[in-house]
Amino acid sequence: MANLEQYTPGPASGAQVRKDGEKWTLILIRELRHSPERVWQALTDPVHLREWAPFDAEANLDTVGTRVRLTTVGAPGPRITETIVKRADAPKALEYTWGDFDMRWELEAVGRGTRLTLWTNIGHRFIAMGAAGWHICLDVLDRLLAGRPIGRIVGPDAMKFSGWQRLNAEYAKQFGVETPNWSRESDVRTQDKRTDNAK
Repeated sequence: MANLEQYTPGPASGAQVRKDGEKWTLILIRELRHSPERVWQALTDPVHLREWAPFDAEANLDTVGTRVRLTTVGAPGPRITETIVKRADAPKALEYTWGDFDMRWELEAVGRGTRLTLWTNIGHRFIAMGAAGWHICLDVLDRLLAGRPIGRIVGPDAMKFSGWQRLNAEYAKQFGVETPNWSRESDVRTQDKRTDNAK
């Protein structure tokens, strides 16, 4: 495994927001140097997801109608949700829910690589945090597929990571939102309570 101290995320880029009242959609686009088939496997296979995603999947996400339990990594308590795969058009499109979040992945072959697009709904107060978190997850995914894994950086561990703090501020500025002045651990607990209360 590569040394995490050698990893510094690049600047906030490749993201946009679509606004619909309090519910906003984050659209994050990343050019990867790996084939759509390899990226598809990383998006759907539980072994690969465990290396980069903010959740663990108990089964493969590659078949429409499959029920899969997703366990959020780094939550203060067990956060397990069940999803049903809504769309699995290998290696082009994948749709499912993760808790209250709609997740849509689009894969487009570009040369010998893939343009990967993530569409996910996030409350406007957390849009910059979500963009920063997914930015880092996709960096980790890219390194995993290149054979240089650095290990998953998610949840409270990501929020303590200096690169996350910078990205959060950059995305907040890009999206025209304020960066909440939260303490890191209490915020994660507060956000989890709000999500639980909304269910």
